[in-house]
Amino acid sequence: MTENPDMSGSPNEESELRRHHRLAIAQWDTEGGAGPCGPQESTAVGTARSAIPDLANTELVQLRVRVIALENLLVALLSGASVSQLKAASDMAELILPRPAAHPHPLTIRAAAHMQHLLANSAHLKATDPC
Repeated sequence: MTENPDMSGSPNEESELRRHHRLAIAQWDTEGGAGPCGPQESTAVGTARSAIPDLANTELVQLRVRVIALENLLVALLSGASVSQLKAASDMAELILPRPAAHPHPLTIRAAAHMQHLLANSAHLKATDPC
């Protein structure tokens, strides 16, 4: 597939992009071997996770600062995005749904809502851009 930054290519390229989006979400949904009732961890995985130290408060603060900075950069970039790019981002947010027969996870639902909020912020920024 050829690279197409504004995603205004042929219908085949767009359907290929949508297929990649669905695959990405499917992998996200099952990350860590999650099943309908939550993560299904083996003893080896559980042992490996317990070896990872908890984050210190300072590290959590730095992580929050970085997330805030990334969100603001994303809003700025989305404010200059094409209509088709914004539609693709909105479609991605709509794809974040629980698997069939799975209980909706509150964090997943909040993530999708947050994606839509970032898109709305970018639209507001675009509308107030004096250029």
